[in-house]
Amino acid sequence: MFKVEPLTGAIGGVVRGVDLCRPIDEAAREFLQTALLEHEVLFFRDQPMSPQSHVAFANLFGQPQLHEAYDHVNGYPQLTILENDRDRPSKIELWHTDMTFRPCPPIGSILHAVMIPEKGGDTLFASMSAAYEGLSAKMQSLLSGLTAIHDFSYGFRESLDEPGGAERLADMVAANPSVEHPVIRTHPVSGKKSIFVNALFTVRIKGLQPKESRALLDFLYSHVTTPEYTCRFNWRPNSVAFWDNRITQHKPVNDYWPAHRKMQRITIDDGRPPV
Repeated sequence: MFKVEPLTGAIGGVVRGVDLCRPIDEAAREFLQTALLEHEVLFFRDQPMSPQSHVAFANLFGQPQLHEAYDHVNGYPQLTILENDRDRPSKIELWHTDMTFRPCPPIGSILHAVMIPEKGGDTLFASMSAAYEGLSAKMQSLLSGLTAIHDFSYGFRESLDEPGGAERLADMVAANPSVEHPVIRTHPVSGKKSIFVNALFTVRIKGLQPKESRALLDFLYSHVTTPEYTCRFNWRPNSVAFWDNRITQHKPVNDYWPAHRKMQRITIDDGRPPV
């Protein structure tokens, strides 16, 4: 029997009764699709997925994207390795939506915990639809007419400044010039409206003076992380998170370094730009 237990009032559901290591039939796929639209991020426990199972599960929801800025599992270029230890501290400290530097950011991501530290290393998630609903009607109206600039180089500026970083990421920089997205996005399936700017990749709001843009973005970055719009997931080995990238933000809690944490992630392509 499939079941989802809500994690908080705004976002997150823990799924019971689905084995991601086995082929997923159409009934289970439809159940998960509906649950994802409702809860915006789904969590699974005790799922020792092989790379083959991880890829097969992702393929049920769309074509995986490639992210050349990270290492990948041998033989699986779509399966990104996110690994941190004493020699590889985490560089992502900000709330963000994945890959908004692309014209068509991914539908979502499926993250599998391979190695988890004894303590720490949780991930925070925030509902951008709940954040939108928390705005006044006048602020919703103002934001709905605005467009923001997103940029790969802005989000990866720390990596680009490292020795050899500019050379290593030159192809990614060339392939990802700045793009424009609406500040308020309408989800293409659920129809929910959500805030679609993030502190990692959003450079500025088009058409505003720099001080105006900065003030408005700072307000939004603070607003979207209001505790009532968020949840916190405590990882265990073989836990899985599947989030709808179109309507959420997330942030790793980097309180475990220099302990070892290893995750594997697939992001799912979306052929439609945000509207």
